[in-house]
Amino acid sequence: MLALSGLNVHYGKIHVLRDVALRVDPGEIVGLVGPNAAGKTTTLRTLLGLKAPTSGEIRFDAQAIGDLPTPARVRLGLVLVPEGRQVFPKFSVLDNLTMGAFSRPDRNALAADLAEIFTLFPRLEERRNQRAGLMSGGEQQMLAIGRGLMAKPRMLLLDEPTLGLAPIIVEEIERIVATLAKNGMTILIAEQNAAMALRVSHRVYVLKSGRISLEGTPAELATSSDITRLYLGT
Repeated sequence: MLALSGLNVHYGKIHVLRDVALRVDPGEIVGLVGPNAAGKTTTLRTLLGLKAPTSGEIRFDAQAIGDLPTPARVRLGLVLVPEGRQVFPKFSVLDNLTMGAFSRPDRNALAADLAEIFTLFPRLEERRNQRAGLMSGGEQQMLAIGRGLMAKPRMLLLDEPTLGLAPIIVEEIERIVATLAKNGMTILIAEQNAAMALRVSHRVYVLKSGRISLEGTPAELATSSDITRLYLGT
């Protein structure tokens, strides 16, 4: 479904991504793990067209999309849930969710999709008229994911969805990701929390200083001394 090859990205003279290559197959959860400033967010932003690569190729469903603007990529089905949630704090939960569907032509289908979101996130239905800025961090993360789902993605890009959240909320986010995958959603999840990524992903790439240093299944990577020492604390 998604394939990157030879991806290089610069911020001025700083070489942020170096020959990054990865793939995400339909129905997979693929983890992209690494420490802060490894290039995870830059990878996702480049996929969505928010950052232009210096070189390399991005293919989605075998179509080269590197020259497409961000709205066109969203219409193809690539949707980003950004780091830090970035909800609209002065608007209600319902308004935030509706904004996620702004690019959709089928406005008459929103009611059914909202019902699905509220089934997945009962807490959002309880707070549908509450201002988003008054919600907890975990609730805002649920709202951000729900807003992304309202765009009807074919592939969801999750950027640090558990950052700064309490362990009990991390477990809830894990449950939600697993449910989405069970329902057929393809997901690329960028995480500093490698333990979480290893639990939910089918395959994992380790990004270090802008390069893919390791890749494999969670079982394969769990035996890596680098992974256990740097990311799992053992």
